[in-house]
Amino acid sequence: MKAMVLAGLAGLWLVSAPVWAEVHGREVSYQAGQTTLKGWLAVDDAVKGKRPAVLVVHEWWGHNDYARKRARMLAEQGYVALAVDMYGDGKQAQHPTDAGKFAGEVAKNRPLTKARFEAGMGFLRTQPTVDGSRMAAIGYCFGGSVVLNMAREGEDLKGVVSFHGGLGTDTPAQPGQVKAKVRVFTGADDKMIPQDQVDAFELEMERAKVDTQVVVYPKTLHSFTNPDADELAKKFGLPIAYNADADKDSWAKASAFLADVLKK
Repeated sequence: MKAMVLAGLAGLWLVSAPVWAEVHGREVSYQAGQTTLKGWLAVDDAVKGKRPAVLVVHEWWGHNDYARKRARMLAEQGYVALAVDMYGDGKQAQHPTDAGKFAGEVAKNRPLTKARFEAGMGFLRTQPTVDGSRMAAIGYCFGGSVVLNMAREGEDLKGVVSFHGGLGTDTPAQPGQVKAKVRVFTGADDKMIPQDQVDAFELEMERAKVDTQVVVYPKTLHSFTNPDADELAKKFGLPIAYNADADKDSWAKASAFLADVLKK
């Protein structure tokens, strides 16, 4: 289902951080085969007992401060959040050429993608504050594609959220295979995700009978959630731009979705 209107935030659980919240983040390392992955774990120590967990998959630039920012925002809502590392050793790209190379090496190797994603899930499940039966994943750009593909793979997730992520696939979802509910936020003017890709994705999800909603923001380009997009656009000539309204609305909708699918 496609939506192009802004909606208010209602019925949220674990959304407003209490005034005594004490969110702490720390660098963590975990393994996928012989590769060391360097992530960042965010937890609100004021929340007691086991709670749901959310994986945050970075943009094609790699695990950076932006991914950590989103993990912290999730921790403020009461989740345990892990900003994962899909490239290994915390590798980051400083130029689009390198970013494309790093992302491509992972994206074209689905077993590798799955192994590194599952390593993050496994690490989260070892945390004493995590309820491993309630887990979701969100992703941005490259990360949005990753979480959608992991949903297609049938990973044990309650929900996945893609922000300006690629929607195409060579292995479409099959009926009965996808466990997660799916939410997608994309821009109508995104040069990297044209309308025919959006239409094909919606048809794929419909045929696979997946609970899916796609929100398309008018006059919005790629990377609309990242305040650094405008600077990167100027520096590298990229067709990307920050859109504060779309950023705010997509986060509100995603927060409501996570609160719903991760509630007890």
